[in-house]
Amino acid sequence: MRYVLALLFAGLTVAVLATEPGETWAEESAAPVVGTIPVQAMPRTESCLSPADMREALADKRVIEPVAAIRAARQVIPRAEIQRARLCRHDDGLVYLLTALRRDGQFVHVMVDATTGQITGR
Repeated sequence: MRYVLALLFAGLTVAVLATEPGETWAEESAAPVVGTIPVQAMPRTESCLSPADMREALADKRVIEPVAAIRAARQVIPRAEIQRARLCRHDDGLVYLLTALRRDGQFVHVMVDATTGQITGR
């Protein structure tokens, strides 16, 4: 009988927590960001380079290393886990399109200019 009551209580607790709007326990703290980051349209995945083309661009020193782009993105999303880094064509240049998973379970996309290492969009 105690087990049934414990399971019932646990189920009701989960149901209440799942229906609360707008609040999460793992909210991201507001990181101090210098300036504002423009929100831009993300490049389409068809415009991204293949791994071979990416290696060629890195070998020719046309773009920065992906690690440098990840470091730049961590200034905007400090505690997020980077899931994917792609090199894509955007406007007239190349950008790294980084997909990160925040601690609250939300995915965030960050664009980093592949030649300068500056954040160009979010």
